[in-house]
Amino acid sequence: MLSKRLKKYFFCLAATLIVTGTWVKAQTGTTASATGHIIAEVITVYSATEMSQMNFGRFYPGPHGGEIILTPESTVSVMGSVYKEAGTQTAASFYVSGHAGTSFTITLPREPVVLNHVSSARTMSISDWVSNPGIEPAAGILQNGSQMVYVGATLKIGTLEDNPVGIYAGTFNITFDFN
Repeated sequence: MLSKRLKKYFFCLAATLIVTGTWVKAQTGTTASATGHIIAEVITVYSATEMSQMNFGRFYPGPHGGEIILTPESTVSVMGSVYKEAGTQTAASFYVSGHAGTSFTITLPREPVVLNHVSSARTMSISDWVSNPGIEPAAGILQNGSQMVYVGATLKIGTLEDNPVGIYAGTFNITFDFN
């Protein structure tokens, strides 16, 4: 049995609903909205610029030829009968730039690179490429957005008959993969 008080409550509630025409319904179609934010950042372009050419300097092949080993620090070792004249020799150097803190990997030539005599068909070859920083994955890091990379290699020299007096020139490719 419903108590007298509860009956009175239901009666009042029903009367209010009938008089006002309002019925209780579950809310439907309610919406909420929010604003989302979008960010896009343009960063510095990654680039590499040759700052100095690789230069093995001046030398004489001697009767048996040999090798000149140029380190990334621009020091030279001579093997065989090659006579190295005093003078300048330099490792290649590259200025690498981009977004600060980005690491990169260096890829050096895997095959020998040929140097051509400027006025004959004679050639020399360069192999055993090395760099500082090294070629290990992510060995280079763009501290403050840049880093210098130095490259050395070994020049193979024949006899004077194989490699007559004159200038030998060529190019090589180096790749910087940014991580």
